[in-house]
Formats: sequence, structure tokens, C-alpha cells
Amino acid sequence: MIARIVEAGFVLVLAAVVPVLSYRTSRKLEILAIPRLQLYWSAAISQWILAALGVVVVLLTPMTFTEAGFRAITVPSFGFWIAVLTGVSLAALGLVVLFEQRGWWPPEPELVHALIPQTRVEKFWAVLLISPTAAICEEFLYRGFLLAELSQWFHSLAWATAVSSVVFGMAHAYQGFSGMGRAALLGALLSIPVIRLGTVFPSMASHFLIDAVALAWLGPRMLRRSS
Repeated sequence: MIARIVEAGFVLVLAAVVPVLSYRTSRKLEILAIPRLQLYWSAAISQWILAALGVVVVLLTPMTFTEAGFRAITVPSFGFWIAVLTGVSLAALGLVVLFEQRGWWPPEPELVHALIPQTRVEKFWAVLLISPTAAICEEFLYRGFLLAELSQWFHSLAWATAVSSVVFGMAHAYQGFSGMGRAALLGALLSIPVIRLGTVFPSMASHFLIDAVALAWLGPRMLRRSS
């Protein structure tokens, strides 16, 4: 009974507390004055703390790490899913950037612009710190723990995928409505190999590559074009 309460409590944290904090962050204009590297470290530390709480929850409850997606995968399958997920996602992001430049897509909020690296040092830390942090922590939390937990609640992978993807989108409230929708669709895409193979490793690797390219190349390119 206590274990179920702990699991439900952590689901509530992911589904309600994190989105509220993300939204409140987007309303704090003073954040724009904080040095970019300091923002990176703050975001990374926050995500690792949340992921650590997730690890504690798994250790204290009947859920296993295997159920949370930490399952071995063959090298060919790993490579195939990375290619598919990364290719589709980057193609879609490229279209978003193109549409934004032409005024066919809502512009990104100021906070998103503030997070995009501009110098080589900032790009280095974005790729070395932010990208792997988001890939490991978010895939464990949303495609691992949350998807598995919701699958038990709903007895439906379709509903679990839909709800976990929406929750993942809400966690990106600081990016505005377009950013939340983009994140939700990405979450649904990254859920596919987890559902089919029971592993989060292809999603983690793809998430890393997507964020690395977006932060180090697509994002700065978008800023140059908009300026």
C-alpha cells in the first residue's frame, strides 16, 4: 500500500509539480539576465535531482528497472531505431525552423532564445552537459517510469503513451504552446521503441543526438536568421 502511494506521489510530481514549476520559470523575466552557463548547470542539476528521486522510487516500490526500460538490446536494433528516431525528429525540427523564418510558425519565447548557445564554449557545454542530461533523465522519467506506471493504471499502452507524452509536453511549458506541442509529439515518437522492445536505450541515444544538433546547430542558425 505504501509503495503504491509512493509511486502515485511521484506520478503526481511529474504530471503536476514539474509543469507548474516550468510555467512559473517562463514567467520570471529576471532569468533572462542570468549567464547562459549558469542556466545550463541549474537545469542539469534540477533534472539529475528529479531522476535521482525516480531511482529511489523504483528501489522502494515493486517496479523494477527492467520494467522502467533498462533492458538490453541488440546492436542492429539499437542502430536502426537511432537512425529512424533521429532522422524523423531532425527533419521535423528543420521544418519548424524553416516555418518560423517564414512567419508560418509562432516565434519561440525569449527564454528559449536565452538558452540557445552562441559561443563555442556555450555550445560545448550544451552538448556535453544539457544534451546527455535531458536524454538520460527525461527518458528514464517519462518513457521509463511514467510510461510503465501509467500502463499499469490504464491497462492500455495507447492511453499510457498519450498521457505520458502530454505530461512530457507540459514539462516544457517554459517553451510556450508550440514548444509543448513539439515536445509531446517527440515524446510519442520516442515511446515507440520502448513499447516495441521494452528498452529506453535507443530513445536515450536519439534524444541526445536530437538535442545536441538542435542546440549546437539548428538553434544558433535560427537566431542568426531571425536577427
